[in-house]
Amino acid sequence: MDDQTRIELEAAAFRRLRDHLARRTDVQNIDMMNLAGFCRNCLSRWYQEAANERGIEMSKDEGREAFYGMPYQEWRDRYQTEASAEKTAEFETAFDRNVGADKR
Repeated sequence: MDDQTRIELEAAAFRRLRDHLARRTDVQNIDMMNLAGFCRNCLSRWYQEAANERGIEMSKDEGREAFYGMPYQEWRDRYQTEASAEKTAEFETAFDRNVGADKR
């Protein structure tokens, strides 16, 4: 497979993941972090970092809006629910493991 085709396939997979998560607003970011070690905010940050690495100035808010399809605060107001004490505790326990995995 040539590089251009690989890049196009990777981009298509990313768009499909983004669109899937846009439809699954019932899945909370904290649930994703606790189970998978990443969430929508991680994906938006990775998008922003990729843009910045290529000399495209993009703020954290711009990266989030590009991923969420709307301003982040609007998404939170519409879809984010209050995390339970149990989920928050699980997140605190998993945080070091998730951050460490991201730096490998």
